[in-house]
Amino acid sequence: MILGLDIGRQVVKMVTMEVNKQKIKILDVGERSLFDVNQTYDPDKVSKPYWAMAIKELFSHKGLKPKKIRNLITALNGTHASIKQITTLDMSKDELLSAMIFEARKHIPMDGTDAVVDYQIFGENTKEMDKIDVGLVACTKRTLTAHLDLLKEVGLKPGIVETEVTAITNIFTYTHEMPDEGLYVILNIGALSTSIIVMGRVAEYFTREIPIGSFQMVQDIMKKRKVSHLDAVSILQKDGIESLKTDQDMDSSLSVGVSVADRSIFDNFVEDIRRSLRYYAKSTGQSFFLKIFLTGGASNLPGITEFIQSKLNVDTELFNPFEALDFNDDLDVQNPFQYTVALGLALRGGLHE
Repeated sequence: MILGLDIGRQVVKMVTMEVNKQKIKILDVGERSLFDVNQTYDPDKVSKPYWAMAIKELFSHKGLKPKKIRNLITALNGTHASIKQITTLDMSKDELLSAMIFEARKHIPMDGTDAVVDYQIFGENTKEMDKIDVGLVACTKRTLTAHLDLLKEVGLKPGIVETEVTAITNIFTYTHEMPDEGLYVILNIGALSTSIIVMGRVAEYFTREIPIGSFQMVQDIMKKRKVSHLDAVSILQKDGIESLKTDQDMDSSLSVGVSVADRSIFDNFVEDIRRSLRYYAKSTGQSFFLKIFLTGGASNLPGITEFIQSKLNVDTELFNPFEALDFNDDLDVQNPFQYTVALGLALRGGLHE
């Protein structure tokens, strides 16, 4: 059995699978919130005890014994790890490692400990002779140590440690053919941030973290509608993009444009996406965005798919990671989009076997 464990900043998710003769089957899924349903979610309070308790409760509910799990794959979240495609001179293995460590320090928030890096050579750069394209993954030693210590505290033996965006890329590329031309964009909308991934068959791989997730949306609803946190959560889940609409908004004749001060969190969210795609287009010369795929726990908010498509003028749809995969008939998956990272992690373990 392979277990993908997504230690989220609001919810811990897990997916178990088995691989038999290269055939993958999903065995079970599960999730456990760090806070009880009637508690106010406060990201500033989240710490190791919250994660440890949630993992233990989830495993107990699923009848899993941590010490018996042999194939575990976990992930560092996007704010603590950096994933970049780097173009550099072709050089020896030792020189390349030194170059990647130097490059990593530019992209991760250093905390006084050394950078931990891994890389993969994609091949020769198509535009510049004597240069290669390299995929770089980096974090600090303190970040990795804290992650491993948490796993050990709950009785788990650490296995492969990925990043959230590489896990999403794993499951997406496993279930989708890359276009010969053009780009796919994936938005993983989480609790505190949204990961943007841009990829194509021959395009430069790009990721960026936007500091807007469902928590910031709830905060904006609380402020503008003057309601409690729990009421704001209910409003967001029920009304989605319409959560902040007023009577004046409904009457388009009363407003010609939207000032910066009047922008909602949803407007800011789309504007951050637009800036990121503009940056990608300017830095790579590629701007043929074929489709945007939404996934993550907050990706199924009412109206968000249509809102993003109308604002960015790019076809947009939800990405259900369980599509095209075999799973137990009695498996009832609530909000399948929240399991994208966990499923991508489990898949990594399956392909590693």
